[in-house]
Amino acid sequence: MQRTVPLEIPAEIPHAARMTPEELRLELAVHLFQAGRLSFGKAREMAGLAVWEFLQLLGSRGIPLHYGPDDYEADLRTLEDLRRAR
Repeated sequence: MQRTVPLEIPAEIPHAARMTPEELRLELAVHLFQAGRLSFGKAREMAGLAVWEFLQLLGSRGIPLHYGPDDYEADLRTLEDLRRAR
């Protein structure tokens, strides 16, 4: 069972932002991912979206995935190892 942490937000905040609590949670998840505070998986989980839905949302906002040169090099090494294992 997944544990949750209650977060108290004054009722005026979603109202003033013209957002539902779910929309507010989604925006927080996107912001924390963009800021590098949450991984893709955790942000997606917080947003309550499937992988492809979250990918589409990030893409529609021009938010890149956290995938740098080190990740690329690691993927190339993994592919080479898999090729050799055949």
